[in-house]
Amino acid sequence: MTVVVGYLTGKAGASPLHLAVGAARTLQTSLAVATVVPRPWMTPSPARIDAEYAQYAAQLASTSAEQARRIIAELDSELEVTFHKFAHRSVSDGLLEAVESLDAEALVLGSAADGQLGQVVVGSTADRLLHSCPVPLAVSPRGYRRPKIGGLSRITCAYPGTRDAVDVVERIAVLTRSLGVAMRVVTFAVRGRTMYPPLVGLSEEDLVLQEWIDQARESLRQLKIDGVIGDDVDVVVASGGAWDDALDSIEWIEGEVLAIGTSPASAVRRVFLGERGSKILRYSPVPVLVLPG
Repeated sequence: MTVVVGYLTGKAGASPLHLAVGAARTLQTSLAVATVVPRPWMTPSPARIDAEYAQYAAQLASTSAEQARRIIAELDSELEVTFHKFAHRSVSDGLLEAVESLDAEALVLGSAADGQLGQVVVGSTADRLLHSCPVPLAVSPRGYRRPKIGGLSRITCAYPGTRDAVDVVERIAVLTRSLGVAMRVVTFAVRGRTMYPPLVGLSEEDLVLQEWIDQARESLRQLKIDGVIGDDVDVVVASGGAWDDALDSIEWIEGEVLAIGTSPASAVRRVFLGERGSKILRYSPVPVLVLPG
């Protein structure tokens, strides 16, 4: 088993490598850097375009591996690292091949380059993998840097308070105990930009939000009563008028990861993010770990 990180020079910067090194150290496993390059057409070209294209792809993989090797060596010179090239028409399909052939324990990706620093931005490759990756998928925010502590410090599990989401909390509880890191469970209570103002007024909105908060606190308390989590696990309700307000309302520590549960869709689409999960992913200030359903 290993942690696989997708890396291509000029894409997503060094942030996925920083996250992958920390994940590998926390899991006490090796790291595999996977570079997906374009696969040339199978039909030979009389103009030797195929050969030039193959040479370009080989150079791209070599440059990416060398750059990744240098960055990882600066982060952790003792980590066991291997480098792999996959030629494929689709980057997402190439990474799925890497996950299978390398027996990946988790897959790490960076955010798209067009987002703001410190924000998780899902690009086209990550978006496709969110619907097909058979192993946990971690996405680093833009500009993310490996914490000074070395590995992960805490995993916060997003819990919507529904019965079908208890399984996710249980999985994170098992993971944190095995890794020896702290666990926190958070439920988000968000009013939304427009709730019912034309009909009931803002004061009534506040009452509805407060009722949601009270229900969320009771759901979190029930997790401890049922033995899903231990008494030492922190639980918190993060509330706000919008999703970004809610995520900013609670403390985030260095080396933290936010875990999101998903729902199974089918044998092919193994991961499905609902509207709440997509909003959390978008506004998270820390790396997000998406568990397959």
